[in-house]
Amino acid sequence: MRILTKVLREDRGASLIEWALLVSLVAVVAILAVTGVGEQNSEMFSEIASSFP
Repeated sequence: MRILTKVLREDRGASLIEWALLVSLVAVVAILAVTGVGEQNSEMFSEIASSFP
């Protein structure tokens, strides 16, 4: 518990938390982008597959 208190009081701890939040935000944006592109690709491949006899 002392370590956690020490980390939270230091500037390095604040920087670490800021970096963690930034990395989390980038991860969320990447997941949303991949999901959106994946859905578009799925629709495109479905159209291509349905055009074959």
